[in-house]
Amino acid sequence: MKEKSIILMIIFILFFMISFISSAVYGNEDIFKTLRHKMIEKDIKARGINNPRVLAAMEKVPRHLFVPKNMMKHAYEDRPLPIGHGQTISQPYIVALMTQLLDVKPGEKVLEIGTGSGYQAAVLAELTDKVYTIEILEPLAKEAEKRLNKLGYDNVKVKVGDGFFGWKEYAPFDAIIITCAAPKVPPKLVEQLKDGGRILLPLGENLFYQNLTLVTKKNGKLKYKYLSGVVFVPMTGKIREEKEK
Repeated sequence: MKEKSIILMIIFILFFMISFISSAVYGNEDIFKTLRHKMIEKDIKARGINNPRVLAAMEKVPRHLFVPKNMMKHAYEDRPLPIGHGQTISQPYIVALMTQLLDVKPGEKVLEIGTGSGYQAAVLAELTDKVYTIEILEPLAKEAEKRLNKLGYDNVKVKVGDGFFGWKEYAPFDAIIITCAAPKVPPKLVEQLKDGGRILLPLGENLFYQNLTLVTKKNGKLKYKYLSGVVFVPMTGKIREEKEK
């Protein structure tokens, strides 16, 4: 009986410890806030991201709520994470870099192609009150919309559709960000971009390497500026058909 009591006590202690750790990891926002701040200092500011508005947005958006529960403990590591349906959430540094390069001003209208988990849209929503985002995979789009609404991002509109065609209803846009690799800039997006506006995207056909490219539109003509090498999942839909022609 004594041995049985000891075993039961050990089981109880282990259960208590597991519950405590689980609560600390998944329920304590202070821990996540601390991890987020450390990530920003070490992986973002230290690597050259210096726009105070971008840093403030990254500090505010809870990345751990944009990943699956089993990935929460990795949310503030500087790496992409799987979010289901063969897709990933980009590493925090890349999100910060693309956001800084897009240079969104208050009041500007931004279109995002490739909603994913909704994390990039949330960061953009901290910078302006007009964010439109399109996701071709319906389950991801619905999950992201629900998540963004729950977190109070009512300035983000989510659409299920092919980003190749843009979102004509809300055009023209001051800025467009494409968060999936494309072999070219979709012509409909060029049409829906304001003159003087910019498009930021991973440009290229190589599955394991693309050029992060800033495209500006002036007097109807495009100017390309290649910035750095990146790796993104490929854009799907109509653009694949265009490539095969």
